[in-house]
Amino acid sequence: MKFPSIVRLLPFALIIILAGCAVTGPGGKTSLIFIGTDQEVAIGDEMDSSIQAENRILKDTLWQQYVNTIGQKIVAGCDRKDLTYHFAIIDTNLVNAFATPGGYVFLYTGLLKQMDNEAELAAVMAHEISHVVARHGIKRLQAAMGVSILEQLVFGNDPGALKAAVNVGMGLTFASYSRENENEADSYGIQYMIKAGYDPSGAITMFEKLAAMSQGDPNFFEKLSMDHPETQDRISKSKALIESLKPLPANLNTYTQKYRIMRSRLR
Repeated sequence: MKFPSIVRLLPFALIIILAGCAVTGPGGKTSLIFIGTDQEVAIGDEMDSSIQAENRILKDTLWQQYVNTIGQKIVAGCDRKDLTYHFAIIDTNLVNAFATPGGYVFLYTGLLKQMDNEAELAAVMAHEISHVVARHGIKRLQAAMGVSILEQLVFGNDPGALKAAVNVGMGLTFASYSRENENEADSYGIQYMIKAGYDPSGAITMFEKLAAMSQGDPNFFEKLSMDHPETQDRISKSKALIESLKPLPANLNTYTQKYRIMRSRLR
């Protein structure tokens, strides 16, 4: 039996579906995202619960308020406002930071101890926020999920689809991002930290710290959640970007003294 009229309509239906999934990210870059914001948040909520249950979270109220204040200042100038962003500190001496879909950013105390000023911390946080803004995590999750799970998640006809998506997401938490994704997060991160009032030199000194730490540990970058491009290349590109953004606002700051007072609270 033939259904010529239906067959003719299928391409138009596909165009409508795909158009509804087209998402414009920072810089006007358009991507096909099938997982909507509500679903992304649901996945992020579940991942956050698992991460908090599996790790020791720093309970220092002052530090919690401090990183949330910095994070919200950065978020205020970012290109994605359809999420509520959350910030937490994992109490371990590992040097790392990562973000999950749904707007969850995690920092490690080992990283906080390496920073010398608030601008360096803001650079790391702005980088992770940029991954969320550009939907790098959800794109990676979408690519890793099987077609059947993605279909069930998008059309909501299987309650097990969310759990399956969370499991895939947890498996990708420490997987490498592409160099393109990392460079994009560097670029937008610097722009966001400037909007938040931070001296972008913090991004450069942060990269230099990473380079110094990697010299003493050949596997240093493999232990991070990001596949960092060559550090010297990142430094060069970041310096060029900062130069292109001049003249910079006059009131940018590193907040060095304030940060060192906070750092002294860490054990």
